[in-house]
Amino acid sequence: MIDPAASSPVSSQIFAVVSLLCISVAVVLILRYYLPLRTTPAYLLVPVFFALWLPASMVLLVPIDLASSALADDAAARGIWLSRAVIKVSWRIVYWLTFVLTWFILPILAEYSDSGYREPKAKVVDSLRANAQYYALVFGSGFLALIYVLVSYGHFSKSLQSTVMALAYCWGLVLAIYLMGHGLVAIPRRLFRNANISGKLRRIQAQAPRVYEQMEDAEMTLEDLEMQVSELSRRKGGSVSLFQDWIEELVDLTNLPESGPATARVIPGSGDASRMLPTVITEKYMADLTRRLVRAKHARARYVGDWNRLLEDAVKTQAILDSAASKKLDFGAPSPVSGFWDRHNPLTPYTRFLFHYHFVPYFRIGLGAFLSLASACIVWSEVVKGLLPTLSVIRYSVIHHWEAEGGRVGFAGQVIAALWMLYMCAAALTSITEVKVWRGRALVRRNTAPESAFWYASQVARLSVPLSYNFMTFLGVIYHDTVFFDFLGQLINLTPLGEWFDYLFPAFILLPVGATLFGLYGKVKRTVGFGVDVLDDDDEEGTNVYGSGSWREGRDLIERELNGTSAAIRGRRAEAAARIAGHPASRAAPILSVPGSSARREAGAPTTPLGTSPNARPAANTSARRVGRTQGSSSRSEPEPEDENFFEALGHRFRNTIDTMDKPKWLQDIGQGIKKPKWMGGDDEAEDAGSSQARTNTDVRRWFGGGSEGRIRL
Repeated sequence: MIDPAASSPVSSQIFAVVSLLCISVAVVLILRYYLPLRTTPAYLLVPVFFALWLPASMVLLVPIDLASSALADDAAARGIWLSRAVIKVSWRIVYWLTFVLTWFILPILAEYSDSGYREPKAKVVDSLRANAQYYALVFGSGFLALIYVLVSYGHFSKSLQSTVMALAYCWGLVLAIYLMGHGLVAIPRRLFRNANISGKLRRIQAQAPRVYEQMEDAEMTLEDLEMQVSELSRRKGGSVSLFQDWIEELVDLTNLPESGPATARVIPGSGDASRMLPTVITEKYMADLTRRLVRAKHARARYVGDWNRLLEDAVKTQAILDSAASKKLDFGAPSPVSGFWDRHNPLTPYTRFLFHYHFVPYFRIGLGAFLSLASACIVWSEVVKGLLPTLSVIRYSVIHHWEAEGGRVGFAGQVIAALWMLYMCAAALTSITEVKVWRGRALVRRNTAPESAFWYASQVARLSVPLSYNFMTFLGVIYHDTVFFDFLGQLINLTPLGEWFDYLFPAFILLPVGATLFGLYGKVKRTVGFGVDVLDDDDEEGTNVYGSGSWREGRDLIERELNGTSAAIRGRRAEAAARIAGHPASRAAPILSVPGSSARREAGAPTTPLGTSPNARPAANTSARRVGRTQGSSSRSEPEPEDENFFEALGHRFRNTIDTMDKPKWLQDIGQGIKKPKWMGGDDEAEDAGSSQARTNTDVRRWFGGGSEGRIRL
């Protein structure tokens, strides 16, 4: 056997350097996808870059450490290896930089970027104040653990260091096991579900009402804050004069002339809009207003992007379904935000149909089956590694060269180990994007909020070390010879509690796996409710049982957007709201109702291609509910049942037919009183006209703009 510290081949060093350069390019492309690089400040780009680059380098460093721990005599079986001194320095740099970024730099910078103050000093103070509770909890837990380690270990030389590293590892392992367990089930299941094109379209339609409602809520919140800024800019003198420059910056940030009339958001009976503002304007109020305004703008951008992406997916999925008859598929002109492959697609309409209608579904099924097997291997290895490590499947897939002294990892084993780690990290990180986190953090293409970017980067850095070390424990006793075990493993196993936690706690991955596999999140949410947002990827049959509407409502909502009728609807709504704002005491606010989309198609309504009207927003039943809720109305439309049997469907059709029938004239005249005959001075025609006009004037539908034809005007 060759001593790894004797020499290091040049080919391995070149491979390691080239791999790090490729990782750097990939991280820069990820940052470019979510952040505008030219306008993003350096204090955001540099920490986030290292928070992504360091965890990605662990995927390269772990296989090299495994191959360098004990080299085989056969040169062809050595793989990529480096000296132990180089690996030890690399682990120290990667670990401690990741530790400092996770627990100190990124949280402080996140609150700094989210602070509404103008001066850097005030932002730093506000950030430290916001993180004070977080650090008090961390240091308090660390102090208690330090006392336990001192009692158990009996020495002081490594107690502080081991406590800090072990606590960070344990907290990261708890989070990683939960997120990875959910992702190991969610990723294959999503592939299986998306293989069914019609089922995918139904799920998209089921998500439409919820996404649209979130977008409208975000727009309404932003409009309310813009009204406050507008009213604040009208004030003169007093405490407002101290923040005149600040207020002008807020006015420039809101872009009020292009945001629509402010009167459209005035609520009848609420009084003057100036009541929203305090009598004395303070610096704290200005900072809070700035923070809420910036958050509202990013939230609006997030939900508008989600809505546009949902529309694009719906259009493409519907086009794929419709291409089954013509055997030709054409998605039309690509949008300006489309990717490179969408703008430069070499496929013909027929080959595009074969690719999307036949190849892609079967490919998703095959990939889903393969990843399901990989997920089962990971879960099995987590369960048996503590008691029966020889039964670990991952161990035999990575170690291909068995010798009397132990196993050796070659180049093929290093590649497989890197793939295992990538899948484990992808399962955990995918779950992070699905969790409905506090403050509504989200990754938005080219418009991610700075605080969200810091938060997601910190989660990536926090999960990297536990997942890397957890993977090495799958390999049995071979990982005891690695530098990573000398650096971190011995400190984790310093006390019996840490050793048992490291081996037994990963078996609890069965809890998130079972909860996701059997739909426990959805059952808990249906039972408990209270508006709690959990991982709700377990809806069955593509129905939106948690949202504000059914897939049929989402289908009509998408059709109204694509048919180009939403702009006119929104204009009428603005005019109605403006009239109400001008005469608040005249009448109650209307509740809008939009006829079905089939009537517009029969009337020959013009169609608008996707992306030509970015400001258009469809009106739907969710809008009616929200307007009624805002104006103080308690009317709510009943949710439409998802699945109906034959008798229920027949009963609903009879009821709809009877409700939409026009009453005959003799039935309408009942209750109007006895009419005078013509010889007593009565005029039948005038009487009929007068009674008809009276019925029209007394009809409750006129309160909502209705006419004699029985429809409700918008």
